[in-house]
Amino acid sequence: MHTPTRMPSAAPESLDVSAKGLSGIDQLMHQHVDDGDIQGGVTIVARHGHVVHFSTHGEMDTETNRAMESDAIFIMASSAKPVIAVGMLMLVDQGLISLSDPVSRFIPEFADMTVAVSESAGTHKDPDGKPEYHQVPVDSPLTIHHLLTHTSGLSFLGPVGEVWTDDDDTLTTFASKIAATPLNFQPGTKWSYGNSGIHGLTSRLIEIVSAKPFDVFMHERLFEPLAMNNSYFDVPSEKHDKRVQLKGFDFSMKKKGWGLSSSAEDFLHFNQMLLNGGRLFGQRILHPATVDKMRSNQVGDLFARAGTGAKAQSGMGFGYAVAITMDPIAAGNHRGEGSFGWGGAGGTMSWVDPEHELVAVRMMQQEKGGDFAEAVARSLIA
Repeated sequence: MHTPTRMPSAAPESLDVSAKGLSGIDQLMHQHVDDGDIQGGVTIVARHGHVVHFSTHGEMDTETNRAMESDAIFIMASSAKPVIAVGMLMLVDQGLISLSDPVSRFIPEFADMTVAVSESAGTHKDPDGKPEYHQVPVDSPLTIHHLLTHTSGLSFLGPVGEVWTDDDDTLTTFASKIAATPLNFQPGTKWSYGNSGIHGLTSRLIEIVSAKPFDVFMHERLFEPLAMNNSYFDVPSEKHDKRVQLKGFDFSMKKKGWGLSSSAEDFLHFNQMLLNGGRLFGQRILHPATVDKMRSNQVGDLFARAGTGAKAQSGMGFGYAVAITMDPIAAGNHRGEGSFGWGGAGGTMSWVDPEHELVAVRMMQQEKGGDFAEAVARSLIA
């Protein structure tokens, strides 16, 4: 077990965690390394504010046979969404913006949004093979709440689909591109997953409201206070050797709201802050009531009814950029009731389990890592 740099560690049994059970995490990860499913990873489990498991597995660079290091930097992909949401919620706590505010209050281009409605249930195609649609006005304005809950109409699914960024886009130009594109459904009527609403538009709103570049705001207000010393939206050159190396992947393409890179221990700090009600290392990041909102179901049954193709599942709700375990039996995800978190492409995942006062983090860059949550659950004695 590696020694954490800031949080205390403890013997697992002293916190009702089985050391033998935790060894199942190592066995799971090592098996997938041996099978060639993943090149390596980092796993952390903390209970009652103490780290009981902190392991590295496999390699961070297969070409040089460099062993995985405890502070290795991973591409977080969609695991960045809860982090960006916390950035927005900090501004809500300051009274600078409200979750019910329309996006058009800060970006006037969003004042006249429209919704795409498929022609003949989407059976007609234009010459490019895309569904034909007509546009209708929005019934209600697009709000911050809609962005953070994936109920905005900015989604992968629908007549228009996702709005994608180009390599030369800034957050400003990308927001304009989003504003010029119809939504896939009326805001608030469906849950449908997408990237542009949080990674692009929420990030742009953060820099408008804070009057600071998005990455500067996140570094000063979140990463520094939480000792997230390996978290960047644009990894500096002096940290390049800490990045997990994947063949054929260019890290320089991942920047700003689209490209959070981070380490396992940094995400431990982030999630422990949420478990603590918004506070860690003597730093107040969010008000407790705001954390409660973030981890409370904000979408009724929209998430559970969205279907597996939309990343939803039964027994689950959705808060602000996090999925919530409402019914552990129906969800079958080996997490306690009220657990909340999210993951990203490539296998990064983390969650907070208030019922068991637990935080779990798994960092990988390939998808086939087995059921980490089941291994964590098997380690709990009480």
